[in-house]
Formats: sequence, structure tokens, C-alpha cells
Amino acid sequence: MEIHVSDIVKDLQSICTSAPFSDDPIAIRILHQCDYSKRITLDMAKSGNAGRPVRVYADGIYDLFHQGHARQLMQAKSLFPNVYLIVGVCNDYDTHSRKGKTVMNEDERYEAVKHCRYVDELVRDAPWEIDEEYLARHKIDFIAHDDIPYGTDDCNDVYAPWKAKGMFAATQRTEGVSTSDIVARIVRDYDVYVRRNLARGYSAKDLNISYLSEKKIKLQNKMHELKDKGKKVIDSIGERKDDIIAKWEEKSRDFIENFLLLFGKERLTNIWNESKDRIMNALSPPSSPTREGSPVSNHSMNGGESSDIDESMQPPRKTSSDDEDDLPK
Repeated sequence: MEIHVSDIVKDLQSICTSAPFSDDPIAIRILHQCDYSKRITLDMAKSGNAGRPVRVYADGIYDLFHQGHARQLMQAKSLFPNVYLIVGVCNDYDTHSRKGKTVMNEDERYEAVKHCRYVDELVRDAPWEIDEEYLARHKIDFIAHDDIPYGTDDCNDVYAPWKAKGMFAATQRTEGVSTSDIVARIVRDYDVYVRRNLARGYSAKDLNISYLSEKKIKLQNKMHELKDKGKKVIDSIGERKDDIIAKWEEKSRDFIENFLLLFGKERLTNIWNESKDRIMNALSPPSSPTREGSPVSNHSMNGGESSDIDESMQPPRKTSSDDEDDLPK
């Protein structure tokens, strides 16, 4: 099959523009050109012999549009060789009453989806449950959604009737990626994101926090900044550790050599000997001095010999009665 340059240019231009809403003139014109009287079976769609683009419909809430949503729409677009992908997005009223509050409002969700490259047309205010009238109005051939039953208060699976009619084509969910996971991540790190937004100029009123909380968080921001700066300084020192040690060793050697040259070898020896003598005297001090002329002093000076002590210094000897008889009368 020959491919013309004009067709390639047309395809590239379609990638550079967002998908139209279902009530835009271009979408209405495409709708009128579609021959919906001819029923396209699943086999015809897969073989590429449908004779016209197969109109596939995917619906959802698409809050915080992420890669899981994009992959689901990519699968829907790739179900058959020639697909015109219509995406329905539910409004805020139905979503909030049935599933809970969204982060993005309906207009933000519409804009997020219509700028996805796989989307050919977007339907606003999409119904929670699809009926025959809705399918006929948009000339939908197949419904694309994951195969997990989607229950409501009235039924166990809103897609069950279309599965039974062979008008359902299953897509696969992306594990580990969902809007609920993203919201849980934000709630878990709430303080981090509050500090982040305060640092970027948001006010306490914008973030719905008190004045005291704002001041406390700003103080924590300053503490974290100081901590980060200190860590960077330590890391930079760690990277230059070898250079610092080498320079220190070189400087220390120079200092020691200059110190030795200042005093000289002889002077250092004298300083060492004097210091050693002082230490020895401190450890073994001399005995206390004694009074001159005392017996102890004389005894110590004469080596302890008692025979050298002057007899005149000794007291008189006591005499007995027998000795008195021998004395002259």
C-alpha cells in the first residue's frame, strides 16, 4: 500500500493538536460521516476489514491523570488496526456522590484527557452507566475497560450487558499506579510538601494551616537548610581527605625541621638533660635538713659511731651505796 506524504503530514498535525469535544463541529462532522447501520463484529474489527474506523469508547474519572490512565487509553487505541477512540469523563456531581472528592475539578480532568495523544474525541458529563441510547447517539462499536467487575448499588457489574453482547474489549490495569496511591503518597509526606510550598511563596491561608504552624514549619525549613549545608561541607572535606592529610604531613615535617634548626643539636641535648634532672628530683626529693650540734646530727655526720661523742656531753653516772663506802671521808 502506497503511503502519501500528505497523509504523513496530516497524522503529524493530529498529534500536535488536542482532541475535540463531542459537541465541537469537527467531531459532529465525523459522527455524521460514520455509517452506523452496518454492525461491526469483533472478528471484523480485528481483521481490519470493517470498512470504516472502529469507534471504541473508554470512560473513567481520570483524576490526577497519570501513566496508568495513558496506558489504558493506549491499549484501547491499539485494540484494532483502525480505531477512533472516544473517551467519556464523568462530571464532579456523579463522581463526588459515588466515589468521593477529587483533587482536580471536572474541567481540569477534561483538559488533561483531551491532550492525551491517543484520544480522538472527548465526551463531557459521561454517564455512570451506559445504555443503548448513549451508544447509538455516539455510534459506539465497542467499550474498552479492564475486565474487573465494576459494581454499583443496582448491579454487580455495569459492563456485564455489553460483555454478553460481544461489545466489550478488555484492557489491562497498570499495577502499582493509581490516583489513590498518589494521594496516599502526598498525605504520608504532608509536612514535606507543606514546607516545600511555604518555601515557594504560598501563604498559610493558601495551605489552610494556622499562623503558628506556618512559623514552626518555616523554622524547620531553616534548620533543614543548615543541616544540608553542613552535610555538603563534610562531604566536600571527605572528598579532599587524602589531599588534606598529605599537606598536613608535609607541613608537620617542615615545622619539626625548622624547630630543630632553631635550637641546634647541642642545645636540644642540654634541654633534654635539664628536663630529665628536674623529673628525677621531683620523683626522689632530698631528705629534710637537721639542726647543727644535735646528737642526731653528730651521729649522722660521724657515720653513727658512739665512741666519737664527747664524754662531757654525757650526764653523770648514778652511784650505788657500795661505791659510797669507797669514797674518802
